[in-house]
Amino acid sequence: MFSGIVEEFATVTNIHRYGGNIDFTLTCSFVNELKIDQSVSHNGVCLTVVEIKDNTYTVTAMKETLDRTNLSLLEVGDKVNVERSMIMNGRLDGHIVQGHVDETAKCIDLRDADGSTYFTFEYKNNKEMAQRGYFTVDKGSVTVNGVSLTVCEPTDNTFTVAIIPYTRENTNFCDIQVGTVVNIEFDILGKYIARLKHFD
Repeated sequence: MFSGIVEEFATVTNIHRYGGNIDFTLTCSFVNELKIDQSVSHNGVCLTVVEIKDNTYTVTAMKETLDRTNLSLLEVGDKVNVERSMIMNGRLDGHIVQGHVDETAKCIDLRDADGSTYFTFEYKNNKEMAQRGYFTVDKGSVTVNGVSLTVCEPTDNTFTVAIIPYTRENTNFCDIQVGTVVNIEFDILGKYIARLKHFD
């Protein structure tokens, strides 16, 4: 379980493909605090640490994860938003994030917000998925590349988020441009409410 408050970005140092899986090796400031089997969010994807060596750590993404997320697009040198799992006696500064990415979205617009930046993302318009809670609502929560954000200007298949300078500088939002593919996780509370309505 995560909060969507990204700690920093890690840098990809090696990518190893085998079968349908990919091992990603990364480095960041807290490598020496990690343990084997620990869960870490990578662009919003919960992955397990499988190796720690020479100030780097390795995680494995399987085919299902690669098909649903933007991880297969990563290259050596890319920045990845990382967050360790939430400590349950701490403050929940973001929102409840599972690290189970629902799908990808594409950035279709950036515009200045007098010092901050509005990013607009588009995802597949799927009515069946929307009935199951896979949509955004005004002032609701959404996770983009692991960052907990507040939605504004939602439509059936787009939403906008406002990014303050600190977030843009300290996450991989600094690299997002029109056309960039990101991971999104819709709010779990919305999914449960949609599921309950199914039983009415």
